[in-house]
Amino acid sequence: MTERGNMATIELGKYVRGLESFHTCLEACVECLVACEACSDACLGDEHVTMMAECIRLCLDCSEACSSCVVVLSRGSDRAAEFCRLCAEMCDLCAAECEKHSAEHCRRCAEACRKCAEECRRMAA
Repeated sequence: MTERGNMATIELGKYVRGLESFHTCLEACVECLVACEACSDACLGDEHVTMMAECIRLCLDCSEACSSCVVVLSRGSDRAAEFCRLCAEMCDLCAAECEKHSAEHCRRCAEACRKCAEECRRMAA
């Protein structure tokens, strides 16, 4: 692992040899998965948690979509494009919801979702 700021990064290249074209999408999916999990957890701690219910649901659904993409892309599956298309749709929905809220964790999640949606669309093309 290498250091990027204060966070360790995973060197995906040593695990996905021959799948270099998937690398950027894999990274975006992992980042989005983490952002969605962190956002949903932070929303659960919000004093107005009931107002955050849709955000929590979409973050959890998006996290699952990203997780599935990571697994499928890591294997170099022939079905990666289909998974990436669905992941991009989920990321768009999650980003749109997170953008409705002013919390910093929602802003970061929306940004990660937009980046992941872009990379997944590129993979699905």
